[in-house]
Amino acid sequence: MTERIESIRHPDGVVELQLSRADKMNALDPAMFDALIDTGEQLCRDERVRAVVIAGRGKAFCAGLDMQSFERMQQGTGGGLLGQHGAADLAERTHGISNAAQRVATVWRDVPVPVIAAVHGVAFGGGLQVALGADIRLVAPDTRMSVMEIKWGLVPDMGGMVLMRELARTDVVRELCFTGRVFSGEEAVAIGFATRVSADPLADALAVAHEIAQKSPDAIRAGKRLLNAAMGHSAAELLLAESVEQKRLIGSANQGEAVRANLEKRAARFEPQA
Repeated sequence: MTERIESIRHPDGVVELQLSRADKMNALDPAMFDALIDTGEQLCRDERVRAVVIAGRGKAFCAGLDMQSFERMQQGTGGGLLGQHGAADLAERTHGISNAAQRVATVWRDVPVPVIAAVHGVAFGGGLQVALGADIRLVAPDTRMSVMEIKWGLVPDMGGMVLMRELARTDVVRELCFTGRVFSGEEAVAIGFATRVSADPLADALAVAHEIAQKSPDAIRAGKRLLNAAMGHSAAELLLAESVEQKRLIGSANQGEAVRANLEKRAARFEPQA
């Protein structure tokens, strides 16, 4: 539990994260930036976790940057905008290849297990980019979403350019960035920004997470490494990476248990991630 995120750990290794600034529609303030980065980086090191669900308390997933932050921008101060992780110069790389704002969304790709976003209400601007950082997005059909930065005279700068390019056609991404128009959860699925619509995104996201938690943790983590590598590697590099991961899995304790459990028609009993 942090000031801005409630963490619920389920017995099977599923971790449920609830953005807990419901009175402000979970808008991003310095404390929320810090909480998202700190929570994500803790999960990167957690060998017990099998899957992660991220959702928002109250009426919305995340309404984007809060109004006080925009006021600080207008005044030209911006002090503390990104919390304790931020630097005065956005071009400074404070988190590997990212700055703090980008880390809020990209950290979920570095979490070594699947991350599922359960999206309802609104996901605007930075809130949308946090959702795009997840591996899977389940959205209520009437969710309102927007690449809203242009409304405030800005561009997406929380990893959105990297994340959007793998999800939708470039002309669709350009139209959304240039107009900032609001679109529904149903349209988000049609254009590639969401995985599927759900009448109850949180319940369905938890169901998917619990299903993933029953699979071999070694294979799940290997699969995420390969999927993360798919965008930035050549065909030759990715084919070799497939072979390396598979070689490590074949004959391992958890791979053997997966085979035995299927043959014996029982639930698998996997060892902790190797």
